[in-house]
Amino acid sequence: MAVSLREYRARIKSTESMKKITRAMELIAASRIIKAQQRATAAAPYARELTRAVSAVATFSNVDHPLTREQENPKRAAVLVITSDRGLAGAYSSSVIKETERLSERLRAEGKELDFYLAGRKAEAYFKFRNRPYVQAWTGFSDQPTYDKAAEIGAALIEAFLKEQGEDGDVDEVHVVYTRFRSMLTQEPTAIRLLPLEVVEGEEAPEADELLPLYEFEPSASEVLDGLLPQYVQSRIFYALLQAAASELAARQKAMKSATDNAEELIKKLTRIANQARQAGITQEISEIVGGVNALADAQAAND
Repeated sequence: MAVSLREYRARIKSTESMKKITRAMELIAASRIIKAQQRATAAAPYARELTRAVSAVATFSNVDHPLTREQENPKRAAVLVITSDRGLAGAYSSSVIKETERLSERLRAEGKELDFYLAGRKAEAYFKFRNRPYVQAWTGFSDQPTYDKAAEIGAALIEAFLKEQGEDGDVDEVHVVYTRFRSMLTQEPTAIRLLPLEVVEGEEAPEADELLPLYEFEPSASEVLDGLLPQYVQSRIFYALLQAAASELAARQKAMKSATDNAEELIKKLTRIANQARQAGITQEISEIVGGVNALADAQAAND
């Protein structure tokens, strides 16, 4: 019984240590999510105004730009998958991967081959474990993305999209799968088509009844689009990375709070069982003492 009680106490001690860790991670995520939300909110006006400018140029210029041109028979699509670099965030990364699989099934049903681009170690580990090929991966910044990384990712996707059909690495469409931050309690895995450009999707897009500004293009609408469209693609990717970062931290805070609560319940349960075991041990020892005393008394009475 003493050994069993010792085991209970060891489990209580280890659970208390784990509770301290999960509580600390919960507080860290809670403190960082505010900054992540502020960054996502701060990026929205820029993305919105850039979207309005691109929408106006695309609407009034009638320029056939490579980034807005639909292929007659698209055969290959690129999919950018944005997950986290670290775990302990509940179902955050697995939800993105499930959304990726749904998108992949739909695109393959349309007869398209897929090239995958990965952001986050979780996506990279998922593909490596299953020996599934991918073109390129970026890691190490999932909870604190920078515009430089978004520009690097955007440049790689634009380069693949602008290649001629049949050229090595060419794609006809570019899709992005990420997690949209709705609130602290709700994060929504989302798939959008990024290329060819559809400048109507997302929260930063203009309202349907909003009047677009009239621009004069100098030196030409085509050259304006050459400068605007890559910026637009990069800003959309950066906005998706910021949304994903806020979602990751919210999911981690929720997961760590749940783990802390579970640890508290387990400690209470183990403490109750340990007390019962201790009381049972004490009761047994008393019973043995009483039994021994009675036996001595009976033996003494028999001798008398």
